Amino acid sequence: MSTFRLINVGFSNVVMLSRIVCVVQADSAAGKRLRQEAKSSGKLIDATMGRKTRSLLLTDTDHIILSSLRTESLQKRIETGDNQTPVEEEELEESD
Repeated sequence: MSTFRLINVGFSNVVMLSRIVCVVQADSAAGKRLRQEAKSSGKLIDATMGRKTRSLLLTDTDHIILSSLRTESLQKRIETGDNQTPVEEEELEESD
């Protein structure tokens, strides 16, 4: 039986790690363009829970997942495999 590695992209939303192609900052020109294209093609998934979008996860199925976590936080989770969400990280997102 195989196991799937999952990454928490914030607020208990998880994505299969093997499906992620790259992580892009939401406020970059490329990020804005990719977000708009995904929205118009119906491939945009919003996992921000109403918070400010800080990063975009691009998948191998051409879906774009919006996350309220910083790209640095997601990178750390990917590299370490640590999916524990510090309480202050999600509280910080609420204050923005």
